[in-house]
Amino acid sequence: MHSLFARDARVSGRALMKHIILGTAGHVDHGKTALVKALTGVDTDRLKEEKERGITIELGFASLPLKSGDTLGVVDVPGHEKFVKNMVAGATGIDLVLLVIAADEGVMPQTVEHLDICTLLGIRNGIIALTKIDLVDADWLALVQDDVRQFMQTTFLDGAPIVPVSVVSGRGIAELRDAIEATALRIGERADSGLFRIPVDRVFTMKGFGSVVTGTLVSGSVRVGDAVEVLPQRIQAKVRGIQVHNEPQERAEAGQRTAINLQGVERAALGRGDVVAHPGIFEPSERLDVHLEYLKGAGRVLKNRALVRFHTGTSEIMARIILLDREELKPGEQVYAQLLLEDPVVAMGRDRFVLRSYSPIRTVGGGEILDPDAVKQKKAKDRHAAELETLRQGTEAERVAVILGRAGVRGITSSRLAVRTGIPLADLERVLRDMAGKKAVLRVDREETRIVSFPAYQGLKEELLRQVGLYHERFPLKEGMPKEELRTTAGQEVESRLYNMALKELEQEKKILADRENVRLAAHRVDLKGDLGDLGGRIEAIYRDARLSPPSVREVLEALGGKKAEALSVLGVLLNEGILVKVTEEIYYHREPLDKLREDYTAALLKAGKATPATFKDLTGLSRKYIIPLMEYFDATRLTIRVGDHRTLRERR
Repeated sequence: MHSLFARDARVSGRALMKHIILGTAGHVDHGKTALVKALTGVDTDRLKEEKERGITIELGFASLPLKSGDTLGVVDVPGHEKFVKNMVAGATGIDLVLLVIAADEGVMPQTVEHLDICTLLGIRNGIIALTKIDLVDADWLALVQDDVRQFMQTTFLDGAPIVPVSVVSGRGIAELRDAIEATALRIGERADSGLFRIPVDRVFTMKGFGSVVTGTLVSGSVRVGDAVEVLPQRIQAKVRGIQVHNEPQERAEAGQRTAINLQGVERAALGRGDVVAHPGIFEPSERLDVHLEYLKGAGRVLKNRALVRFHTGTSEIMARIILLDREELKPGEQVYAQLLLEDPVVAMGRDRFVLRSYSPIRTVGGGEILDPDAVKQKKAKDRHAAELETLRQGTEAERVAVILGRAGVRGITSSRLAVRTGIPLADLERVLRDMAGKKAVLRVDREETRIVSFPAYQGLKEELLRQVGLYHERFPLKEGMPKEELRTTAGQEVESRLYNMALKELEQEKKILADRENVRLAAHRVDLKGDLGDLGGRIEAIYRDARLSPPSVREVLEALGGKKAEALSVLGVLLNEGILVKVTEEIYYHREPLDKLREDYTAALLKAGKATPATFKDLTGLSRKYIIPLMEYFDATRLTIRVGDHRTLRERR
């Protein structure tokens, strides 16, 4: 056992062609564990209480070597009704069910419930083992076989092999092993999302190695040394060692029963129902969109907002059913619904789930998760229902379009899109390329592979135009809207890269004009009319009449009395139109006297070769209050250049 996670873990020599999990199912005391021992040589009842009571309580695990050289992972589940929740956890990831029915009792309540659970979880392959045949005669055995065959006609086990066996005499064990191998060979490769995920069904510690979790690796792969996180707690850890079929491995793949030695996490922080995954891929959620099947045998109507026990993966969480189009659900009906969970769960689109009633506890339904990151329903019910129908029945591209529509301008990474749609990453890339070619999606950031739906992007551009237009209406005298204010108005969820992309495209379409700070509509012109026009005329006259000795901005505002706000706006317009020129924050000039001064100053420099503050005073008759700012202004506008304590022309004319 201690060699499980040795630092020099070796890789087994032969890669499996297929990774298949066999799980038992059936009524209590029908011989599931004894049958597993007869097939594998492993007694999966490891607890003292299980030995004392003679029933399976917890999940048990073993390996079944086949003649082909492949090895099946085996999960032995409890049959007692009190431990059905453990059975549901063990059924996660099962590819092939071994339904065990005792020949002396036939089909019993937990036979039916376990079969319902397997059906709800989407299991479609199985074998029936009739155990304890040493306790019945040939006629009784033939009768039981006929009864079982007839019962299975309406289930996924219709036509499945029925193999009579006795673990006491060994009769039928070889035939059962052959039937298992023949069925396993017919099972196709399991769909693999490409995203590593293992729902935890067992946690323990090993002296000298620390915390170990086990489970069926339902998708993706993991290597020794990988960084992982335990969800929903978001605990960061590192893979110290891996075991598959009691052999140390460097890598585990989808479909394998896997034990992982985690470094950096305490045993007390882990439990059944947790999920181990690569960091940053999965997000715990408390609201799910689902397609729900309410079993015919449920017995009573299910009320809206009823409290139920929700099982997916290896977790059991209390949940409320939100019926979207009715107040109650009758046995045998199927609907779209939302599940509001009391605790967060980690799931993918297309994951299966099982529902058990709150009290008395029994399996009443289940179905398929359509969106594991649903939000409280606010849109029209018919639109929501149409989206859920598409997520369940639509093409891959149609399902992608729904989730991208829900993501809006926030967009979504390709890995999160795979999680929410349930489309494997490799297939998703093909779908996205095709959709991009049809201008249905837009890749915002190739490094993060963030995807935005093209309609959402077009909507962002339209919203930006609308917001700029509204800004012009509110502030008609301002040249444009500050860029950062526009981005905030459009929504904090808009990433800077997408925002800048939209602005650039709107400029290329000649719908806006943008400078470093502001954005305006291309058709926008500041037009001083009415009282504002009169105010503009007064301000312009003040500066024109002042010539080269204008009043300060503060003095101008005081001279205009109680119209400070309007005057500031008009000043901005006059500056933008070039009628006024800002020399300093407090000194503005009318363009006409300033242009005349530029001509005179240029002529003086051409004649004298240089200018000083004293010669500038001789030229203008101004005080130092204006001389220094004006000389610095002409430096800044590249007419002159300062050399020591004098100025010269930058270019001789």
